[in-house]
Amino acid sequence: MRNRYCGSLSAVDVGTSVELAGWVYRRRDHGGLIFLDLRDVSGIVQVVFSPEIAPVAHKEAHEVKQEYVVRVEGTVAPRPEGTENPDIPTGGVEVLVSALSVLNTCKPLPFQVDDLGDEEEPNELLRLKYRYLDMRRPRVRETFVLRSAAGMAVRNYLSSQGFFEIETPFLTKSTPEGARDFIVPSRLNQGQFYALPQSPQLFKQILMVAGFEKYFQLVRCFRDEDLRADRQPEFTQLDLEMSFVDVEDVIAISEGIMAVLYESIKKTPLAGPFRRMDYSEAMERYGTDKPDLRFELPMAELTPLFRSTEFGVFKKVVGDGGAIKGIALKGKSLSRKDLDTAVDTAKTLGAGGLIWMRRDEGRLASPIVKYLKADETASIDAAFGLADGDVVFIMADARAKVHDIMGRFRLYLGERYSLVKKGDDSFLWVVNFPLFEYSAEEKRYVARHHPFTSPKGSIGEFGGNHESMQALAYDLVLNGVEIGGGSIRIHKKDEQMEMFKLLGIKEEEAVEQFGFLLEALEMGAPPHGGIAFGMDRILMMLLGLDSIRDVIPFPKTQKGTCLLSGAPAPVRPKQLSELRLRVTKE
Repeated sequence: MRNRYCGSLSAVDVGTSVELAGWVYRRRDHGGLIFLDLRDVSGIVQVVFSPEIAPVAHKEAHEVKQEYVVRVEGTVAPRPEGTENPDIPTGGVEVLVSALSVLNTCKPLPFQVDDLGDEEEPNELLRLKYRYLDMRRPRVRETFVLRSAAGMAVRNYLSSQGFFEIETPFLTKSTPEGARDFIVPSRLNQGQFYALPQSPQLFKQILMVAGFEKYFQLVRCFRDEDLRADRQPEFTQLDLEMSFVDVEDVIAISEGIMAVLYESIKKTPLAGPFRRMDYSEAMERYGTDKPDLRFELPMAELTPLFRSTEFGVFKKVVGDGGAIKGIALKGKSLSRKDLDTAVDTAKTLGAGGLIWMRRDEGRLASPIVKYLKADETASIDAAFGLADGDVVFIMADARAKVHDIMGRFRLYLGERYSLVKKGDDSFLWVVNFPLFEYSAEEKRYVARHHPFTSPKGSIGEFGGNHESMQALAYDLVLNGVEIGGGSIRIHKKDEQMEMFKLLGIKEEEAVEQFGFLLEALEMGAPPHGGIAFGMDRILMMLLGLDSIRDVIPFPKTQKGTCLLSGAPAPVRPKQLSELRLRVTKE
């Protein structure tokens, strides 16, 4: 139906006869002449209807409206001097139309799709209901063009590194130690259920046993969990697994992936290698295992300064084995109102209280100074190297609580006082994670990553202290957001069984849930490791968007519904009967 694309025309095509097809992006009637901006997937070009050149087509053009689907024939001509549009690649030419065909009409639009810039952004719920219209908008369409290019760049890079792209099942077995599964009933096996995969973890390990050595997959994953801006029930993961590798090998290939992704989206090289930080340092300095290093503002340990304090709040915390930590905000000269706002913010984050100290005329001023010894205030001043006008915020509580709240308070200070270097991107590897973490909900130790993660050293060296064991695990953080995580895996059955034992998983339960993996580990399983990246989250961040819904073609709302299709929805009684299921009232 066409011999050229709209966005491909340029000055070298002047005098050429062309056949184009697309959507009417904009329409302008200048009396004698009618101008249409014709859009297809490649771009936009102006087409002109003149009563002198093609009176029939000119008459027909009067009936054409925005987003009609049309086909035109005509001749490429230079735009008259002074009417060129430097904002689009085709802005130096136009098409003088000789024939017009209306291929389809369009009803009045629920919102405009021409991105004029003056229009208010459409309501998101309306955009999702008419997602096919939303995706016609240039800014939205460009997102998915870049997403396609990013996926191709990753595939080309990994192929050049000897990886094989292999699919793994969507209908698999429900296993514990993860988020809630989506369950699918089986008609052929009454009373039995599949689960949609939260990740291809077990299958990619089995592919290593199968001898492929280098596997990858851009794979859809599913988790039945509460939603928010950066979470969807179905999402895309870049999944990797390699045999005969150590941590350094996985990190090296991962940094190569990030470089090609970054260049495909940002159109600029990404320097490496990335900075690395131990988990313990990240927690002690920044209160989180995913610190945003676009600004510094670390926490400082103050607990030893108050071992013999008489100040009741600090004395109790030290006696209970808690922590006293501070963050110094320098060069901002905060007012009393600013300080009160900061304290109120910390309380909304969960703090019982927050202490501030401001250095004025060489001395620390604070409501609590009168309760401290002179050497204690002097030690605080020296610990931070304060100048007049600088402020220290101090929190005292259980160490884990201090880390959590002060870590989030640090982010508040970074945003509130413009410390974050906008436009910069900070990649960080966090390494040497704990192998276990205690779950207060389950009242037992659980795997910090997953139960197939290999420890540093041997599981046989376990001396009864879960918190002393570290994992051969690594997370990649971008601007304070975890974008990928992985580990070296356990590749021997006896060690995997020992790991299950330490997690409180009984042998019969382990065999029932993971028997196919355990059997595979006895069949010559090589040492192996891998990593998985959240592609939606990476694309969201590199494109500067606020939600992963903006980079997913047909996303769900925060209630897990698809406004376009109406899913989820009831099914016919016959379908339920075939599955031997009955829907009951609550």
